[in-house]
Amino acid sequence: MSRIVVIGGSGHVGSFLIPRFVELGHEVVNVSRGTAKPYRPHYAWGLIESVTLDRAVEEKAGQFGAKIAALNGDIVVDMISFDLASTRQIVEALRGKVRHYLFCSTIWVYGRLVAVPSAETDPTSPIDAYGKGKAESEAWLMREAHLNGFPATCFRPGHIVGEGWVPTNPLGNSNPEVYSLIARGEELVLPNLGHETLHHVHADDVAQWIIRAIENRSASVGEIFNTVSEQAITLRGYAEAVYRWFGREPRISFKPFEEWLAELGEFAENSRGHIVRSSSHSIEKSRQRLGYKPHYTSLEAIHESVRALVTEGKVASA
Repeated sequence: MSRIVVIGGSGHVGSFLIPRFVELGHEVVNVSRGTAKPYRPHYAWGLIESVTLDRAVEEKAGQFGAKIAALNGDIVVDMISFDLASTRQIVEALRGKVRHYLFCSTIWVYGRLVAVPSAETDPTSPIDAYGKGKAESEAWLMREAHLNGFPATCFRPGHIVGEGWVPTNPLGNSNPEVYSLIARGEELVLPNLGHETLHHVHADDVAQWIIRAIENRSASVGEIFNTVSEQAITLRGYAEAVYRWFGREPRISFKPFEEWLAELGEFAENSRGHIVRSSSHSIEKSRQRLGYKPHYTSLEAIHESVRALVTEGKVASA
């Protein structure tokens, strides 16, 4: 078994990943700022080593990479590196000291798609700083893997969802009130014809993917993979499904995109980012090389999250 260091392991994916590692018999170190609690209770949290580090502070001092290297992990899963400077600092410190480094990227490295579903061989074209930072880190890591032998793997999760998380909703934002509106049977207004797409993934399926990448190291090192559900969903299909979960007939109308955005207030930019990308990605590479098979469809993952939001009182079910 391996000693595995997870950076940012108290987040949504880590809440599923760390228990999976413990159940497999690995020795686990969770590195976090110590301000967040795992999304799900599990006996595994009492069996791991927890290290409190503020990445931003330690990176500014030039010490973060060295402190991670000092934890002596065989494998490092980095969930929270957002730009090339952060990635370079940790990689330089880990060079020659780890067997596998897994970098959490994002489907937002793609920007606007040309063909769907997009494959990892399609060019990246990020349209914001977040996507650009991840894309630059990916490109540098792949060069390091291919030219200098650094054992890096990159994975691109979609819109992460699961119990304890507000899913990206049919309007392409994170406002839970949208589900309450649907539960009341009120009309939902979608952009254009509602054919734009979202591509979710359950946090536990991301955790499953990470484990498969580690167990199939020779097939994953030096490679980039999409990490999403089997299929993307259209805004309209998504909205209609949610109405039916609440026992309602769909009441949907449509407006031109810019007019529609103007009425969303504080959630407009969140919606714009999702809608203009209209994410839809292939997992064939993950399926063929790693044996990845998502347990949840997009709608199944979202349904689990919405049920939890109702139970918590964050969504008002009529």
